[in-house]
Amino acid sequence: MIRIQARTEPSSIMKVASPLIAIVLTLIFGCILFSALNKNPFEALHVLLIAPLSDMYNIGEMLVKMSPLLFCAVGLSLCYRANMWNIGAEGQLLAGALGGSAVALLFIDSTSVFALPLTLIAGIISGMLWSAVPTYLKLRFNSNLILTTIMFNYIALYLLIWAVNGPLRDPDGYGFPESAMFSDSTTLPILLEGSRIHLGVLFAVISAFVGWFILSKTHLGFQIRVFGADEPAAKYAGFSGKKLSWFVMLFSGALAGFAGVCEVTGPIGQLVPNVSPGYGYSAIIVAYLGRLHPLGAIVAAIFLAVLYMGGDLAQIQMGIPVAVVGMFQGVLLFFLLACDFFIRNRLTFNNQVTN
Repeated sequence: MIRIQARTEPSSIMKVASPLIAIVLTLIFGCILFSALNKNPFEALHVLLIAPLSDMYNIGEMLVKMSPLLFCAVGLSLCYRANMWNIGAEGQLLAGALGGSAVALLFIDSTSVFALPLTLIAGIISGMLWSAVPTYLKLRFNSNLILTTIMFNYIALYLLIWAVNGPLRDPDGYGFPESAMFSDSTTLPILLEGSRIHLGVLFAVISAFVGWFILSKTHLGFQIRVFGADEPAAKYAGFSGKKLSWFVMLFSGALAGFAGVCEVTGPIGQLVPNVSPGYGYSAIIVAYLGRLHPLGAIVAAIFLAVLYMGGDLAQIQMGIPVAVVGMFQGVLLFFLLACDFFIRNRLTFNNQVTN
């Protein structure tokens, strides 16, 4: 008889092996899925996972897609380590894009050196403010943070759609729902000539190291880890749960807002309705795949970015629906959570038969 038994201590082997097992199981699922779609599974996996790294241009595009995933995942990692279940990175990203765009449009005819910094700061503050409301509702009224942050995602989306169809729409844009193109003074510089790798990519990597330093090398990070692992013990030690909750949520909102404003001032160059294809949601998978560690999120963000790139290539070259990428992400998260279950539990086999 197969039974599930709790481990006396979490398995250090499973902590490392869980993401790898989840990826292998996801690839097996992918082979079955592509076979069901009458596609060569090995060719499809090659297009999905190998082709995006085939040349320097594709690698550059992968890094561009990695940037918002990494920004959001770093902030979410701190939130989840503190047991603050923020599902609102998508809305905070959109809020950052909207707030930053509103400021960028004020500098259309300006060459001021302050234009870009003010635009980026506006995006960061917008993301922070968007995360502040559900945080206040959680701490003041004990509302469900998961539900409120999800609802704020949709509010941010429709607020952005209203803005590009209303006050921020380009008057010379022939009625299309988009803002005017930003000026050079509010556009992130390109780091590598001939590619779209912009300064935001570097900022994203720096944010991962900042998150690692806070979490691993500061007293504040120690408080976050203790609070997430054992809240009663943290309160007994005198740690303020409210202050820690405010910090991780505002930090997460700031990074998500940074991601949003870097998207509109970087590869897009204007405010459009489809700023994000779901980066904020995918960042949840990145955070867990990176074991809620800011530096681990770098590797996980690269993997998810490759999936995004591969999904576009698979749609073009093999006619595979782009929704397959979303399915891959969902299945990956499912297998990851299933494998994580065995970090604290194990299967035991009992041959005794009881009457």
